Amino acid sequence: MAVNLRIPRRQRPRQDDEPTHDGVATPLVATPVTAGPVAERNGKTDTAPRPSPAPEAGTEPPVIRIRGVTKVYHLGETTVHALRGADLDVYRGELVAIMGPSGSGKSTLMNMIGCLDQPSSGTYELDGIETSTLSGDALADVRNRKIGFVFQSFNLLPRTPAVEQVELPLVYAGARDRRPRAVAALEAVGLGNRLGHRPAEMSGGQQQRVAIARALVTEPAIILADEPTGNLDTRSSEEIMELFQTLNQERGITILFVTHEPDIAEHTRRVVHIRDGRIYRDESVAKPVLATDVLATLPSEEDDE
Repeated sequence: MAVNLRIPRRQRPRQDDEPTHDGVATPLVATPVTAGPVAERNGKTDTAPRPSPAPEAGTEPPVIRIRGVTKVYHLGETTVHALRGADLDVYRGELVAIMGPSGSGKSTLMNMIGCLDQPSSGTYELDGIETSTLSGDALADVRNRKIGFVFQSFNLLPRTPAVEQVELPLVYAGARDRRPRAVAALEAVGLGNRLGHRPAEMSGGQQQRVAIARALVTEPAIILADEPTGNLDTRSSEEIMELFQTLNQERGITILFVTHEPDIAEHTRRVVHIRDGRIYRDESVAKPVLATDVLATLPSEEDDE
């Protein structure tokens, strides 16, 4: 799939996007791991191709810095420890998967990273901003400026054309030149010829690309993708992963996937495993799966017909 990645660089406008998630973990004991740059993790050198490498420690601060984060929910007389002291660094330009089974604390950690919730204790810096003590309005401001969200269910307005879907974050921010920026974002995800199409006129894969363009148009510090291929068939899933890999490699965009699917994690360069509210393993992917190679092995759309 040919992808035009020329999106004009402008001041990041605010984005108003407040999805909700749940995630509650069953407390057990595990050992937290502090994640450093991929190149130095576990004493090994990451030899996977990396057009946009993360910087060495000390040259640039991480875009995500989490220290000792806990989250405690009080449900009547029951106390649930959803996170139990998570430590995590993610550097600019990384492509990371956060994996864990249901009830592991994965969704709770995503809510923290996405500034949808705040920790009970600990600290979280996003692009140099300490978020754990911000007011609700200030947290929303950081979320809208710094994070682009992509979700499994696309979250598109059913009667709105693609170009207007992508313009919405810019409308909320009061940004100017919204239309050319939205068009550029759609062209970047291969939908320059679908500007006027509504969701019902597009395939699932095309709808997810609209959602990616909507996340991309604000030029956020990170893109946070929650099970982005969960509603797609095999070919569409690989096309979406190909797009994410291209955006990461050619534009250096920091992308985090939250998933329970190992095959999605294999497309990234780093996998962070969470269980029982703690990060217990943080590993480099020696040879990431390239979606382009997988697509070459799949039947063509014409063959499917």
